[in-house]
Amino acid sequence: MWKWLLLLAAIYVLYRLFANDFLKKKKTDEKEKAEEMDRKAATGEMVKDPECGVYICADAGITVRDGDKIHRFCSYDCRDKFLRRLKEGGRRLPPEI
Repeated sequence: MWKWLLLLAAIYVLYRLFANDFLKKKKTDEKEKAEEMDRKAATGEMVKDPECGVYICADAGITVRDGDKIHRFCSYDCRDKFLRRLKEGGRRLPPEI
């Protein structure tokens, strides 16, 4: 009887050790991914979509020029929402040449 209890206790302890290692690794991976995104945003490799907040490559093809500023978007839907919001606010972007 005692042998079984000791065996179950040992299995439980081993399970908790491995489960904690797995959870720590997952949290560390998520933290490293977030730090990598922050680094890319700080160096200019990534920019934030002004509509939905997603980070995208700075060389993204979907752009809108507002004077000297260039807004980059993750999708045409985000670009269209942004343009509608500007239009509803009474602001117009200059036509692209």
